[in-house]
Amino acid sequence: MKSDAAAKQKLEVNQPLEVAIQVGLAALLVIGCLLILWPFVPFIMWGTIIAIASYPTFLKLEKLLRGRRALAAGLWTLMLLAILILPLVLLAQGAIEGIRPIVARIRDGSLVLPPPPPSVETWPVIGHPLARAWDAASVNLTDAVLKFAPQIKSALPGILSASANLGFTVVQFLFAILLSGFMLANADSAYQATGSLMNRLFGEQGAEFQSLIGATVRSVTFGILGVALIQSAGAAIGFYLFGLPGASVWSVVFVFAAVLQVGGLVLIPALVYYFAIASTAKAVAFLVWCLVVGLSDNVLKPIFLGRGSAVPIVVIFLGVLGGFVAMGIIGLFVGAIVLSVGYKLLLAWIDGKPDVISEV
Repeated sequence: MKSDAAAKQKLEVNQPLEVAIQVGLAALLVIGCLLILWPFVPFIMWGTIIAIASYPTFLKLEKLLRGRRALAAGLWTLMLLAILILPLVLLAQGAIEGIRPIVARIRDGSLVLPPPPPSVETWPVIGHPLARAWDAASVNLTDAVLKFAPQIKSALPGILSASANLGFTVVQFLFAILLSGFMLANADSAYQATGSLMNRLFGEQGAEFQSLIGATVRSVTFGILGVALIQSAGAAIGFYLFGLPGASVWSVVFVFAAVLQVGGLVLIPALVYYFAIASTAKAVAFLVWCLVVGLSDNVLKPIFLGRGSAVPIVVIFLGVLGGFVAMGIIGLFVGAIVLSVGYKLLLAWIDGKPDVISEV
C-alpha cells in the first residue's frame, strides 16, 4: 500500500514537470522556427495579402483560360510584375530626362536661377526664408550651395537611407508577387490548410473567421489602392491641366506616395513650385484643385473600406490607421485584420456565439 501511494505521489510530482518540459521544448522549437523564418516574414505576409486580394479576379482569368490554373497563375504574376515595374521605368526615365540638362548646364557653368517672384516673400511661415535663400542662389549659385553645404551634408545620410529603403521595398514586392503567384497556383491546398488552421484556433467558427480575414484583406486592399488610384488620377489631371512642368514625373511620384498614404506631401512642393512660376490666379486655382485631391481620401476611404466586410466600417478604419502608425505599410492590412478578428471574438464572448457572416 505504501509503495502504491509513493508511486502515485511520485507520478503526481513528475507529471507537471514533464508537461513543463514538453511546453518549454515546444516553445523553443517555435522560437527557433520564427528566428529562421523571420527574414522572410515580410515576403510571406505581402504575398499572402496579394494572393487573397486578387483571388476573385484570378478566378475570372482562370475561367477565361478554361480552368488552366497554372497558366492563369503565370499570366497573372506577369501582369502584377508589369504593374509594379512599368511605373518605376517611367519614373526613372522622367527623372533622367529632367536631370540631364541640369547636369549639363552645371558642367558648363550656364545654370542660372531666376530671382524669386515678389509674391514668395508674402507666403506665410516659409515665405521670407525661402525668398532669401532663393535670392542668394540666383545671385551666385555656387556660393549658395557652399553656404548650405553643412545642411546638405547632414541631409545626405537620410536621403541615402530612404533611397535604400525604397529599393528594398521594391525588391520585397517583386518577391511577394512571385510568391503570390505560387499561392494562387495552389489555391485549393492553401485554402484547405488555412481552413484547418482556423478550425484549430476557433473551433466550429473557423470557416467564419477564415471568411472574415479574406473579406477584410480585400476591403482594405480596395480601400487603399482604390482611393490611391482615384487620387492619382485627379492629381495627374491637375498636373497636366495647369501645365505643371514634368507632370508625368509628378504623377508617377504621387501614385507611390498615395499608396503609402502620404500623397498630400507630394502636392506641397508642387504647389510651391507652381506659385513661383505661374500667375496668382492660376496658382490659387491649382491650390484649390490640390486641396480637393488631397482631402478626397477623407470621403472616399469610408466608402471603399469595409465593402463586403462583416464588421463595422469604424473597426476597419481604426485598424487601418492604428496599424499604419504601429507597423508601417504592412500595418494597414495587419491592423485591420487583427482588430476585425478581435471585434468578432468580443461579440462571441458577449453573445455566446459569433454572428454569421456571408462568404465573400
